[in-house]
Formats: sequence, structure tokens, C-alpha cells
Amino acid sequence: MWVTSSTELALTPTAVALGKFDGVHRGHQRVIQPILPSFGSRKAFQCPSEILSEQLHLSPSLSGSPIPYSSIYSTVVTFDPHPQEYFTGQPRTLLTPLDEKVQQLRSLGVQQLVLLPFDKQLCALTPEEFVEKILVEQLQAVQISVGQDFRFGSKRTGTAQDLQTIAAKYGIPVTIVPLETCQDLQATKSTNSKQALTPNARISSSLIREILTRGDISHANELLGRPYTLIGTVIKGRQLGRTIGFPTANLQLPKDKFLPQKGVYAVRVFIIDEPSAVPLNNYLGVMNIGHRPTLNGTQLSPEVHIFNWCGDLYGKKLAVQLEKFLRPEQKFPHLEALKTQIQLDCDAAKAFFGC
Repeated sequence: MWVTSSTELALTPTAVALGKFDGVHRGHQRVIQPILPSFGSRKAFQCPSEILSEQLHLSPSLSGSPIPYSSIYSTVVTFDPHPQEYFTGQPRTLLTPLDEKVQQLRSLGVQQLVLLPFDKQLCALTPEEFVEKILVEQLQAVQISVGQDFRFGSKRTGTAQDLQTIAAKYGIPVTIVPLETCQDLQATKSTNSKQALTPNARISSSLIREILTRGDISHANELLGRPYTLIGTVIKGRQLGRTIGFPTANLQLPKDKFLPQKGVYAVRVFIIDEPSAVPLNNYLGVMNIGHRPTLNGTQLSPEVHIFNWCGDLYGKKLAVQLEKFLRPEQKFPHLEALKTQIQLDCDAAKAFFGC
């Protein structure tokens, strides 16, 4: 997938899905669907491996001539930094940092990600200027998809309906996707959730963050449409786990990765092959996210114990899928009590996985 923060380097013409897309959750996926190659009766687009080699031979125009769908690039357009971070001046943790967002979008079949620099100049554009300068002139959009609650332009004055009206002047159709709600997923029927969600609650990144904060991983995974995942490189820790029979791999995560409630989770673990970025092997285990209070820890440390693993993981990249919240973080009086509890955690995780 082609990723760029410059519209001048974007592959054009484009079919554009507009939004923040933090989490790439079920609601986001519905917004992205209309611009994908497989949607409706549209012919297949070029495969991503062909894009760069053919870019030199493309000279698309807005002359009004029919443009074959095979040369239209399915493009997600989002903002960097996150608008909330820009306006507050405070760093914001994300459900899907950039590398993870790219991975998720690629898996959906998106061919291009354009990261619009969210700065003073962009904020000053009126809705009409945003459509004309960004979508028409620079991205040469031939189709646009947005969520029903999409806002854009200076002071967020433009609505999805405004976008539809303005784009129509350029002959660009705009799909306004209805909001995805918890009722659509029948999420309130989940038997593993700690707290039922309001059926008409809108699926959103903020709702998922709230659910993760209280450790309701089963509901968060429902709304995401996949397990919430932590991806990081294994680094050396204090190596105390192996002294009590439970060696752990300490993960160095992206600084802007949002972490769920501190505690212990049943997890699936994948080792990522770096050259292809394809997850390999499927292991089960338990992960602790916390400060290790029993060991007088002060730094937040995600660490995973993999069942039946005896190899060297230092320097490897792991993808850890959180499947079930087992218990909150707690401090034990001594290492023996900690060891006993870890064994109970392992037993609970194995029972959950049916092994």
C-alpha cells in the first residue's frame, strides 16, 4: 500500500474515504467499503504491487472522459496529527498507531493512505476550499465516502450533506454511510461483557477506548471486528520471570499506543516475519499490563508468557491479541504468592481457549 503525507505524491485519480479512522473499527470499515475494488459490480483495481511500476505511465485528467476503474486508486484520507492532539497541544494515544493502521487498511484492500498534515493552513480552509483544493485539484477524486457524522472545513462548519452538495458541482458522487450502532451487532447479547452497552450507542473510537479502559475486552473486540492487538519488539527486562518458572517477553510498544486496563489477559501471540510483515505461528499465553507492584516496578511494562515456548525472542516483533480479561493488577506479599497466582492465570487462560 502506498502511504504519503504529500498530496503531490498521491496516486491519482482516487476513490476516497474521508475520516480519522483511529481503530479501523466496524463503523470505519463500512465507510471504507464503498471505495474498495470489490464493492458492487466494479471491476477489480490494479493490485498494489503494480501501482508504483505503472505510476510513471499514468496521466489521469479531469477532462470528463470516462476513467476505467482499473486505474482508480482506493484511498483513505485522514489527518496527522490527530485533530484533537492539534487543538489541545497534548499527545494522544491511538488505538491504531500508523504502522498498525497501515496494516489494517491493507488487509481491507485499500491501496493508498494519504495523511493530510493537520496544520493552520488546513484548518483555515472553508468547506468549499477543502473540496476544490484537496479533493478535486490535488487528489482528483472521482468518488467519496464519509460517515453520517463527518465534519470538515474551518471550525468544522461543513457537514456530510454539505460535502455531497459541493462535490456534486464537480460531478463527484458522495456516499454518506449511516452510523453503525451496537444494536446492529446485537452487542448487548454478549455473555462475556461486564456491562451491557446502550443498543443505539454509536460505534466510535472514543467508545472503544472507554470500554478498553474498564477491561471489557470482549465488547471492545466486538466493536472493532477483531481482537485488540499490541504489536511490539521484545526487549530485555529484569529476567525475574524465569526464576519463578514463568519466563516473559517484555514488549516495547509504540509510544502512542493506547493501553487497556492494567491487569492480566488471555492472549494469542504471533511472531511477525519482518520482511513480509506477515504474522507467523499461533501461540497461546497470558499477558500482564502493569507496573509489577510485587517487584516494586515503577515503569508500565507489557509482558507476555507464552505457553510451551523455549526459544529466544529477543529482537523479534510480536503481535499479541487480547482475547479475555482475567483479573486486574494486584500486589502480592511475596514471590511465592505471585507464582501461585500466575499459575492460576495460566489455568484460566487455558480453560478459556479449551486446551
